[in-house]
Amino acid sequence: MKLLVHTLMLFTALVMAGCTSTEVKRDPAYSAVRPVAVQPQDNYDGAIFDTRSNISLFEDYRARRVGDILTVRLEEQTDAEKETETTVSKTNSSGINNPTIFGTTPQFDLPSGLPLANTQDNNLAFGFGSETDFEGEGESDQNNKLSGNISVSVVEVLPNGNMVIRGEKVITINQGNEYIRLSGMISPRDIEADNSISSVRIADAQIAYVGDGPTNDANVMGWLSRFFASALMPF
Repeated sequence: MKLLVHTLMLFTALVMAGCTSTEVKRDPAYSAVRPVAVQPQDNYDGAIFDTRSNISLFEDYRARRVGDILTVRLEEQTDAEKETETTVSKTNSSGINNPTIFGTTPQFDLPSGLPLANTQDNNLAFGFGSETDFEGEGESDQNNKLSGNISVSVVEVLPNGNMVIRGEKVITINQGNEYIRLSGMISPRDIEADNSISSVRIADAQIAYVGDGPTNDANVMGWLSRFFASALMPF
C-alpha cells in the first residue's frame, strides 16, 4: 500500500513538473542568418584599404546586407465592423376547379369509414397554398492592436534591392513564454536614419504573437466546449 502511495506521489510530481516547464520552443523558420564571411584576399598588395570589409565613419549605418540587424516598430492596429440584415417573404397559392365532363360536373360520396371531415357531395376540385417568412440579422465588430519593437535580420537581398527579413523574440515571464515572430519584405528606402522601420511598411508581412504555459492553457476552450460552439452542434 505504501509503495502504491509513493508511486502516485512521484507520478503527480513528475506531471506537475512537466506542466510548469518553461522550455523555449524556437521556430527554425524565423532563425537569424549569419553574414557571409569575408574571404581572404588572394593577391595582397600591402594596401590598408579593402573594399570588402571597409566601414565608413561618415554615413548612417542601415541594414543592406545579409545578416545585418534591423529594428521593426510594431504599429499594427485594425478596426473592422460589419452589419447585415436579411428579410425574405414568399407566398404561393394554387387551385383547380371542378372540371366539366360531358356537360356535367362530377359529384360523388366517399365511404363513411374514411377519416375525412366531409364524405358527401365531393368533387374533383382542390387547392393548396404555402407561405414562407424569414428574417435574419447579424453584426460583427473586431478591434486589434499590437505595439512594441523587435529586431530582425536580413536573410536575402533581392536583385532590385529589396530585402527579406525575419526574426523571433522570446520573453519568459513566470511559468510561460511569449513569442513574437515576424517575416516579410522591405524596401531600403523605408529604413529610417536610426536603422528602424515601421511594421506598416513591410510587404507580405507575417506577424505572430503567441504564448504557452499554464496561463495560456487557462485561456484555451476545452474540447467539449469547442464541440458545443462548433458547426457540428445541431441546436
